[in-house]
Amino acid sequence: MERIKAFRGSDLRCKGWRQEALLRMLENVLENGENQKELIVYAALGKAARNWSSYHAIVDCLKNLNDDETLVIQSGKPIGIFKTHPFAPIIIMANCNLVGKWATSEHFYDLQEKGLIIWGGLTAAAWQYIGSQGVIQGTYEIFSTIARMHFNGSLAGRFILTAGLGGMGGAQPLAGVMANAAILCVEVNEARIDKRIEVGYLQRKTADVNQALSWIDEAREKGESVSVGLLGNAAEIYPELVKRGITPDIVTDQTSAHDLMYGYIPAGYSLDDVKRVREQEPEKLEADARSSIAREVEAMLEFKRRGSIVFDNGNNIRTQAFQHGVQDAFTIDIFTEAFLRPLFCRAIGPFRWVALSGDPNDIHTIDRYILEEFAENEIATNWIRLANQYVPFEGLPARIGWFGHGERTKLARAVNQMVSEGKLSGPIAFSRDHLDAGAMAHPNIMTERMKDGSDAIADWPLLNAMLNCSSMADLVTIHSGGGGYAGYMTSAGVTIVADGSAEADMRLKHTLDNDTSIGVLRYADAGYEEALDEVNKKGIRRVVT
Repeated sequence: MERIKAFRGSDLRCKGWRQEALLRMLENVLENGENQKELIVYAALGKAARNWSSYHAIVDCLKNLNDDETLVIQSGKPIGIFKTHPFAPIIIMANCNLVGKWATSEHFYDLQEKGLIIWGGLTAAAWQYIGSQGVIQGTYEIFSTIARMHFNGSLAGRFILTAGLGGMGGAQPLAGVMANAAILCVEVNEARIDKRIEVGYLQRKTADVNQALSWIDEAREKGESVSVGLLGNAAEIYPELVKRGITPDIVTDQTSAHDLMYGYIPAGYSLDDVKRVREQEPEKLEADARSSIAREVEAMLEFKRRGSIVFDNGNNIRTQAFQHGVQDAFTIDIFTEAFLRPLFCRAIGPFRWVALSGDPNDIHTIDRYILEEFAENEIATNWIRLANQYVPFEGLPARIGWFGHGERTKLARAVNQMVSEGKLSGPIAFSRDHLDAGAMAHPNIMTERMKDGSDAIADWPLLNAMLNCSSMADLVTIHSGGGGYAGYMTSAGVTIVADGSAEADMRLKHTLDNDTSIGVLRYADAGYEEALDEVNKKGIRRVVT
């Protein structure tokens, strides 16, 4: 089978750029994915479509879809085309949403085996993943925030220990180097280490713990950055470092710990062992994976007791350990509450744009605009400079930047004008992570320990999705957790295409204004002072009861 790559250039295969854009975004997530043969984009199970017949049907639908029609997709499978109107979304989709009492990993796996459901991840089935670079900035901002909070603003000479180099975790080594740290990344799959080296995200590789530590120590002594991939299992390496009395400055993990069946590799298992035991003794595989996770988290807790800054990076590792009996697992901080919540209160989060033409110069033109017009936004402009220096494009050229309410709209409308004036070689697709102010309910990640106790209320992402449909977005999606994430989260995603038209300008303004407004109001409703201040400063219409 020929490998799928996103279509480039100005030729259209569809009836308009809105449809063509979404088709290219679908192709792009597969181009950047971990396992294209299985349609898996990242995180062991996050898929772009249910199966290959569904994929080809989606492609055919998009090629023949009119502007006044909407394609409806259920868990990666197209189910119908509906007559709507030219301002309705081109696509609406729902992935992996199970009724409460049935939202368990066991029920998910049963439905998945029957071919009835897929886990869409966050940006996988929504066709919004832009490769590891989409995660790099968030990881970099976390490291930078830790530097400001705990290390006088610099991680030079500091040691970060982490694990996982898959589609999400693969961002960690480059983010660590960009933050001037010495970062050791433990990974059990050698192919993933090699891939990160190949794309320039990782510098060195070894299977020898002593060699890895010597490289880390050398960099620390010189105050230089380095990234090291260590072939091994975190459940064995973390306790070994504890035994040796080594205490990193920062410790986290970004393995696929959320999924015990297809994600996390237990200690003592080879990759072939996992496949065999999954088929023959699935309960044993889950039990062994959870036991290994517990061992790893116990080591993380010991690092914390010794003074390390330890945090959960959003992969449910604390939950798995707690269920195995690690009672103090949740004394480890979640990254969102610990480092990013003040930004989310103002709807400042991971905004993304993709050059549908495939021309890197389109991204560089937008970079220059941002550096000139958003000079006061230090987070965004600092990132643009660093990204130009360190971050290679994967698939269609793309960029990510942390922008808030009003800023996203200003940028997107300016870009739409650039397309109209021919300053860019093609349209731009705008999107964002689902981990955004009003777009996710996840009591163990995004909404953990909310000020008003509203952690588990999933109304907000559902309202976000409905509002974005009302605001004329091009693609709107609602996702819930699958696999080990089943029952833990609900999120919403959105994509809008800047094709240079007046209609696109209207879509961009309404969608981006409203998408961020509801994010601010979510935190204002919970009583956060930063959000209430943003409401007043930006004139967001809040109803007070």
